[in-house]
Amino acid sequence: MRKITLRHLRSFLAVVETGSFTLAAARLFQTQSTLTATIQQFEEEIGLKLFERTTRRVVLTEDAIKFQSVAEKIIRDFDNALNDLEAISKSQQGLIRIAVAPSMAVHILSPALVAFRQNFPDVKISVQDAGSAKIERAVLDGEVDFGLTSRLHNYPELDYRPVLQDVFGVVMPHDHPLSKLKRPLQWSDLSSDAFIGLTSDTGIGALLESYPEISLGKNSDPYDKASSTTSLYAMLRLSGKISVLPALAAEAGPMQEFLFVQLNEPVITREICLITRQLRSFSPNTQRILDVLMETIAKVSNTKTVFPARN
Repeated sequence: MRKITLRHLRSFLAVVETGSFTLAAARLFQTQSTLTATIQQFEEEIGLKLFERTTRRVVLTEDAIKFQSVAEKIIRDFDNALNDLEAISKSQQGLIRIAVAPSMAVHILSPALVAFRQNFPDVKISVQDAGSAKIERAVLDGEVDFGLTSRLHNYPELDYRPVLQDVFGVVMPHDHPLSKLKRPLQWSDLSSDAFIGLTSDTGIGALLESYPEISLGKNSDPYDKASSTTSLYAMLRLSGKISVLPALAAEAGPMQEFLFVQLNEPVITREICLITRQLRSFSPNTQRILDVLMETIAKVSNTKTVFPARN
């Protein structure tokens, strides 16, 4: 029976990531001779050479390149399993870790936490707000118990449960000419020279770029872009500028100083998902706060611009 352990895999990945036995040994708090012996033992057990060693660098063999993603998945799954056990233990003792989009923190999480604390005052809660990419990664890596945001990378290891639809509209100064229209506002009314978008690495920006029919960049005209709603707010204070946001984002924080008008033809919505890892089990406290969140979402869904996710 092969005597391959997680130590062999961690040693292999350390060399892959650093490109050096010296640096990998330092990362693992080992001597270089110990690490070299571990890699040699690994190669002997599998009967394949993993690295080509030269005087200046370490190069992966073709077999090692193919094996790298497998080793990363094994280590990630193992570490996540341990993180899950630790998270459940902490949650049972009174700690729940949550990651949410900023607009979800204001409109959904805040009232949910108030309701939850009334019945469970001793449970500690850790909240981080971030963009969709960071939230998905935090859930994937077991750093949080669950996330609440739009789907971006659609990782197969994650479960995305749609819970809310958030309609898009124009954010603009109250005296902007578009605010004077006597008919429903349409995407064709927008001009790229006055438009500020969000970059494609944000959930909102990526979603809008998936709708070429709205023609925000008509005829390949460039337009200003911001990497977050915080920087977008600063840019919107430039004279005559407008943007497009989902309702909850437009009604959060300083964005509320601008006018929000729903866009039509077509009506586009952002799908908000409860994001968890597949096969992830929850502690009683985590399940309780999830129940409260669902109740809060049902109440928010009674507004004109937000409604339950389509099943």
